[in-house]
Amino acid sequence: MPSFAFIMWWCFGEEQFEMTGKALVLVTGGAGYVGSHTIVELLENDYDVVVIDNLVNSFAEYNQKPESLLRVEQITGKTVPFYNIDIRDRAALETLFEMYKFDCVMHFAALKAVGESVQIPLTYYQNNIAGSGTLFEVMRKHNVKKIVFSSSATVYGIPKFLPITEQHPTGQGCTNPYGKTKYFVEEILKDVCTSDQEWKAIILRYFNPVGAHPSGLIGEDPTGIPNNLMPYISQVAVGRRDKVQVFGNDYDTEDGTGVRDYIHITDLAAGHVSALAKFDDTTFKGFMAYNLGTGRGYSVLEMIEAFAKASGKEIKFEVVARRHGDIASSFAEASLAKKELNWTATKDLDSMCRDTWNWQIKNPFGYQKDA
Repeated sequence: MPSFAFIMWWCFGEEQFEMTGKALVLVTGGAGYVGSHTIVELLENDYDVVVIDNLVNSFAEYNQKPESLLRVEQITGKTVPFYNIDIRDRAALETLFEMYKFDCVMHFAALKAVGESVQIPLTYYQNNIAGSGTLFEVMRKHNVKKIVFSSSATVYGIPKFLPITEQHPTGQGCTNPYGKTKYFVEEILKDVCTSDQEWKAIILRYFNPVGAHPSGLIGEDPTGIPNNLMPYISQVAVGRRDKVQVFGNDYDTEDGTGVRDYIHITDLAAGHVSALAKFDDTTFKGFMAYNLGTGRGYSVLEMIEAFAKASGKEIKFEVVARRHGDIASSFAEASLAKKELNWTATKDLDSMCRDTWNWQIKNPFGYQKDA
C-alpha cells in the first residue's frame, strides 16, 4: 500500500474543485473500465465526483493523473479530483473523508479476473474483502451510509435456472474466488444494513460489460493479456495478438461454446446513475440487489462472428481446454431494474462491437501511446 505522504503528493484537481452538483460521490476504482465510463455519466447528470484508485487496473504516466480520467475530463469539460489511494489504507481514507463531505460512495475498486483469482485467491480475499471492510468502517465513522456496490453475476454460481433473476440463490456453488469475494462483500453490506437502519446499499449484479464510449476516447484497456473475451478479440483484430483462444467447445449450448449476457458499457454506466437516483426515494431503506443485463445470451463464436462483421477483419481462433471456474451459460432477467430503477439496456450487439472497434483502432495500444 502507498504511504500517505505519497498519496498527498499524488493528487490532482482539488484546488480547482468546486461542488456545484446535486450530490458528492466518492468513486473507488474510478480509473478503471467501468468506473471511468460511469464517471462520465455522473458528471453529465450533474453529480460531483472524487475518485480514488491504486492504478492496479489502469494506466498513468509517471506522476500524472490516470489517462482514463484525463480523457473523461476531455469528454465532459469538467475537472475530476483524483487521489492514488488503496482502499486498504485506512489512514489515507480517514484523511480523505475529513477533507470532503461525501453524500454516498460508488464502490468499484476490486481485483476482477476470474482465472487469476483461482491462482492467487489470498490476494483477492485481502484486496476485495478486507479492503471493502476498511472502506465501510471509515464510511460509518464519517456517517456516510449510502453505497452503490459494483457486484457481479458470478455470485449466482452455476445457474439453477435461466434467465437468472435476483431471487436466484447466491453464494451456492460459486465457481471461483473472485465470485466469492463479491458474494462475501454483498453479505457484509446486508448485515450492516440490518444492524443500522440508516444504511442504504444498492447492489448491481452485472454480467459482461463490453464496448466503449462512442467518442473512442475511453474504453477497456486491460493490463497484460486480456482476461475477458471482447478485448482479446479486438486485439486480434488490430494485430496485437495472433488468435483468440476459445476455452472449450463441449458445453451444453447451441454451438458448444460458453454463452454470456453482454452489456454495453454506457448502458451499464447509466444503470449506476439510475441506482443513485433510487436513494432519493424516501421509502427505500436497507439492502436491494438488481441485475443489469440485456436478458440475451451470446456464445463465444457468435461474438467472434459479430466482431469480424463490425471490424471487417478475419478473427482467427483456436479451441483449447476449458478454464477452471467457467460455466456453460449465464444471462440475466433485468425486469426489476426496469421497474424500480427505470433502467433498461438499449444497445445491441452490433453497437457493442462497433464501439469496441472504434476505441481499438483509435487506441491500438490502449491508453499507452505505443507497446
